[in-house]
Amino acid sequence: MDAKNVVVIMSDEHDPRNMGCSGHPFVKTPHLDALAASGVRFANAYTPSPICVPARAAFATGLRVHQVRLWDNAMPYTGAQRGWGHVLQDHGIRVESIGKLHYRDVEDPAGFDVEHLPMHVVGGHGMVWASIRDPYRPKPDGVRMLGQRIGPGESSYTQYDRDVTQRTVEWLHEAARDARRPFVLYVGLVAPHFPLVVPQEFFDLYPLDRMPEPKLHPATGYQRHPWVQEYADFMPNEESFADPRERMQAFAAYYGLCTWLDHNVGQILGALREAGLADSTRVVYTSDHGDNLGARGVWGKSTLYEESVKVPMLLAGPGVQAGVCDTPVDLLDLFPTILQAAGLDPAPEMGARPGRSLFDLARAAPEPARAILSEYHAAGSNSAGFMLRKGRWKYHCYVGVRPELFDLDTDPEELNDLAGDPAYREVLDSMHAELLAICDPHAVDQQAKADQAALITHYGGPDIAHTLGSTTSTPVGAKQGA
Repeated sequence: MDAKNVVVIMSDEHDPRNMGCSGHPFVKTPHLDALAASGVRFANAYTPSPICVPARAAFATGLRVHQVRLWDNAMPYTGAQRGWGHVLQDHGIRVESIGKLHYRDVEDPAGFDVEHLPMHVVGGHGMVWASIRDPYRPKPDGVRMLGQRIGPGESSYTQYDRDVTQRTVEWLHEAARDARRPFVLYVGLVAPHFPLVVPQEFFDLYPLDRMPEPKLHPATGYQRHPWVQEYADFMPNEESFADPRERMQAFAAYYGLCTWLDHNVGQILGALREAGLADSTRVVYTSDHGDNLGARGVWGKSTLYEESVKVPMLLAGPGVQAGVCDTPVDLLDLFPTILQAAGLDPAPEMGARPGRSLFDLARAAPEPARAILSEYHAAGSNSAGFMLRKGRWKYHCYVGVRPELFDLDTDPEELNDLAGDPAYREVLDSMHAELLAICDPHAVDQQAKADQAALITHYGGPDIAHTLGSTTSTPVGAKQGA
């Protein structure tokens, strides 16, 4: 592939089913829909971990979470492990970032020539309190994870996305004046991540009396899996709403934030066209993970269900044939994709990296049986959780707790756990064998806990560690190395 410009846009906490192009019945995302129509939508894309910092470290390095050993939101990427940005720098390709990275510090050699408006973990250490596991300790204060206010209005996050979008528009016009020098630009937007506050015009798109109830609410008699119940006890968001109206406002605000995100993506894509860069730039849109959005009475990420582990994945630009690719993919595939889009051969850099170029996967025959792994070792879990998707089957392995098994062909909403049905014992055993071919879940669990215990000791023990880090979304303007 010839050297081209690349723009990678990563949002935060966007369940890909909340897009018009994915078939959502009412969520409005016209700009993302247009991007999908002009390129490839990967219908089965996943995160390496359903929580911000590990997912982003895996994205940067192309390595699985248990390979890079950055397990939770107190173990941010520092640039110590080689990432795709370092490869681009080695080849003299301009590579810059604008917006949220959620790495450690702007001074770290994380693979960007310049970081514009960076958002990194608080204090360079992140959520140390949540690294205390087995047993975990409740949050150190009464701050509500979803935000103290829910509904229409402005927040520091909506203003941050506004600033990031404006800087991106300016940056693209500046880059167009030096068209001889190719670039890779990463753009990090925070919507639809909580706080669940969105400008009034976007909130008003989703009337409260039309908000659908999520599936499998415990109030209807549904019993959560024990591992998920632990997380729900740790982050009791469903119980924190002031009243039923505020709960409905939370749905409307999330959907509104999806459209707010789309609005900002539209401005960025418009700037590409206005600057004359559309014909020489390949665009990737994705997110770090999804959001449960009340399914099973759970909010935020941190579970292995489709709402939490799936991500959007759109690829468009010169040489990309429009269509939908059903081959399962994940954020690790962006390592070779970005290098290939920039005109480099990714093969010499792959080593133990399991990713494959999205360009190659989109052109090839569908591979529904491609195995994809996601893993969780972070806040609210006393043991590791592993998700393996292969073909129609989705397997959840929880260390020390019973597994789950779903047939996504007949049960895409994961309503019927088949793990306890003797008729599916062979499938369950086969999926576990596939997981063992990738990693030993018990050994990985022990390694994660050992690394986290060492971190807690480094910060002076559990009592001090429990006071370190934000208990809600990373604040804008805090001392983050910016």
